[in-house]
Order: sequence, then C-alpha cells, then structure tokens
Amino acid sequence: MIDFSSFLLENGLKVLVNEDPQSSLVAVNLLYQVGARNEDPERTGFAHLFEHLMFGGSRHIPEFDRPLQMAGGENNAFTNNDFTNYYITIPRENLETAFWLESDRMLEPALSEESLEVQRKVVIEEFRQRYLNQPYGDVWLLLRPLAYKVHPYRWPTIGKEPEHIEKATIEEVKAFFYSHYAPNNAILALSGNITVAEIRELVTKWFGDIPARNVAQREIPAEPPQEKKETLRVERDVPADVIYMAWHMDPRYSDGFYPADLISDILANGNSSRLYQHLVKERKLFSQIDAYVLGSVDPGLLVVSGTLMNGVSMEDAEGSIQEELQELKKGNVTERELTKVKNRLESTWVFSQAHILNKAMNLAYFEFLDEAGAVNREMERYHRITPVMITEKARELFRDENLAVLYYHAKRQKE
Repeated sequence: MIDFSSFLLENGLKVLVNEDPQSSLVAVNLLYQVGARNEDPERTGFAHLFEHLMFGGSRHIPEFDRPLQMAGGENNAFTNNDFTNYYITIPRENLETAFWLESDRMLEPALSEESLEVQRKVVIEEFRQRYLNQPYGDVWLLLRPLAYKVHPYRWPTIGKEPEHIEKATIEEVKAFFYSHYAPNNAILALSGNITVAEIRELVTKWFGDIPARNVAQREIPAEPPQEKKETLRVERDVPADVIYMAWHMDPRYSDGFYPADLISDILANGNSSRLYQHLVKERKLFSQIDAYVLGSVDPGLLVVSGTLMNGVSMEDAEGSIQEELQELKKGNVTERELTKVKNRLESTWVFSQAHILNKAMNLAYFEFLDEAGAVNREMERYHRITPVMITEKARELFRDENLAVLYYHAKRQKE
C-alpha cells in the first residue's frame, strides 16, 4: 500500500507525494506524457532525442549532472512508446537542488544548433551500435511493422531510421519541445522523508511560474484487427536461429491485460514454467525461451521468443510452441499453478515497493494510466483472475490470424 497525497498547480502540473520518514533520501520522478507514439511518422525518434537533449543544460544552468553530483544526487531517464520519464534520488537536505534543475529544463533546455548537433551524433551512433550493428539489434525494427500497420507502435522508440534524426532542424526540435514538454503535460511524484506542506511550497516556488502550454493533441489511429498471419524471414550474421512470435493483446489498463500477463508467466517465468520444462529441459528444442507482454497503453503485444538448438528447424520450433499454446486453450491450468504464478508476481511487487524510487515511479505511472490510487489495486486485479479466465483469454489470443512471426536465421546455419 502506497499512501500519498496529491495537488494540482494552476499551470496544470500534477503532484503526488508519498511520505516515507524511514528514508534519508528523496526520489523525484517527473513523467512527461510524450513518447514515440506522439511523433510524426516522417520524424520519428524525437521523443528519445529529447531524453538526451534534456541533459545538455538549460536556460540558467549550463550543465545538469555536475551540480546534482555535488549535491550527492543521482539521475537517469528512459523513453518508451508511451511516455518519457526522468528521475533523481538525492539526500533530503539537498532536495531543492533537484527542483532547481528539473524546473529549469522544463522551462527551456539549451536548444541550440550546437547542442542539437552533439546529441544528434550521440543518438545516431546509438542507433547504429545498438540496433544496426549488434546481433539481433534490428528485431524490433522488423517485428513492430510486421505486427502494426497503422498505429505508431509500428516503429520503436529509437525511430524508424537514423535519417529522421539526421534531417531534424532546430525549428522542428523547438516545436516538439514546446508542444509536449509542459507543466500541464507532466506528472511529478516524490517519495521520501518529506511532508506535503514542504513539497507544496517547493513545487510552487520552482514550477509555479512556468506557463502552461498548448499541448499537441495527435489523433492516434487505432490498429484494425489483424486478418491473417503475418510472417517475415531474415538472415543475419548472428550465432543462432531465433523465432519471435507476437500476438495482439489488450491495452495496459484494461481488464483483459491481467489474464494475458499471467499467461506469459505461466508460459515462461522461471525454470518451472511450461515452455522451459517442456521445450528446453525435456525436448531440448531451445537453448532459451521467453514470454512477455509489452504493457503498452494502447493494445500491445504478447511475445514468445526462443533461441533454437543447432539442427532444429524453424517449423519444428514454431510447431512446438503452438502445441504448448493448444494445451493452454484446452483449459488445463490448475488453481495451484495459477496461484504459484500470482504469488511470485506479488512477492516481486511487494519487494519493489520498499524502494522510494519505485514508489515515486509507480505513482506517476498509474496517474498516467488512470489515477495514482490504482497502484494500490494492482494486485487485487491479478488475484481476481481464475483458471477459466486464463483459458478464455488463451483462446482469444492464440489464433493464427492474430499472429506475427519473425524467423531470424543465422547465416552460418543456412545450407
């Protein structure tokens, strides 16, 4: 249970406060409601580019990291398809340093031709190293457009191609910032040895005079139901064949998300899971196998990926996974098996809530999804799921016309 208070500034900034007197540190989490899904299809990668630009100094502060380090703080950030998240942990006595830094870059980062050129090179190099020149690095550049045809989830956070960032102008970058980075498009969550009264005072002091902005409202097209199995075969210089199978599933905060997420755990969470026991340990078809959900705000994907053992064909690998899914659809999940999966999930969840940064992140995230109080109902929604609901969801998901398969062949194994 995360106890919290909330308030709203006149400029639209939502603030969530968890008082944890046990901690000597304070976690400051600032979530901006902009991700890759908000980008122009001809200018992708901008949300991720801004994650880099926001660390390049701001209107009154030439360098972000140095003053934070001098105050004993640590920080990082991440971008996904739905939002961008910045976070700081800092000793309680130096908390105001975090407010000073975060408010100044919300007001205006150092958006110059020079800073853009520096971060453009960094992002393009990251694109090449992590996605183009790394084994299996281009998987999501291939799998996303195979599964999505109209929704912006069809490109990954890094963007469709490096050229989109190479061609970005300073005018486009500034327009992106002012139409998405705004107090009325942000959620600030804090956890630590703090009080609501002092946080209200500090937030008002540092963020209160930042004006609300006209946030761009993009009409995001809904992905139509898939009508046939989508497949793609590629050959790359990689160590082993890997198969990626993706099924369309429910959005993150819908009732249907929870049985789908539990199905992924039944299939591949731990050495006692079905896919590991049957396909790795017993039949030795895979050296490793995994199942997971993307957790996207809009309808997402449930993915099964497996690295094939030498000599195993893609057809046999896919067939063996389909056999396991057919077993799920027969309704043979027991209450004991489901309870075991739920207990493991709950223990991980409870343990994570002991950390102030996780509490601040989760408060901001659930406020973004629905409302912050939903964080305290999350385990209840999992516990409501019954074996019958698992069977029904398996039958709904695991249909060929709902499936996209990427066959990722290793060159050395081709005859």
